[in-house]
Amino acid sequence: MTRNPATLDSEATVAEAARLMRDRDIGDVLVTDSGAIRGIVTDRDLVVRVLADGRDPAATRLADIASEEIESLPPTASVKEAVDLMMKRALRRIPVVEHDRPVGIVAIGDLAVDRDSKSALGQISAADPNR
Repeated sequence: MTRNPATLDSEATVAEAARLMRDRDIGDVLVTDSGAIRGIVTDRDLVVRVLADGRDPAATRLADIASEEIESLPPTASVKEAVDLMMKRALRRIPVVEHDRPVGIVAIGDLAVDRDSKSALGQISAADPNR
């Protein structure tokens, strides 16, 4: 799990999310309302739901594009529970939530490194990012 996940308020703009993703070298931002998790936005969402539709990233709010039907896990969940949920729902990322507040995020790459670091996905996920 990655602790202290990137979060932005639902009123933040897509441009703000894109800058945060760039600056933190990540592919997702958890969307919150008053600190409580509301949804998630990925780099792919920015392309498909904003750029491809000709929307203005500086004017489009995260509330307008966030995936709101998200699955989450408590911090006490096991790796097996995370894997099972990812497989069952075809998810690549799962927020870790405690008292409705995001405290972490588990990505498919995290699990690959943890469960089989010698696999192709495990090696790719553990490698330094391209710059």
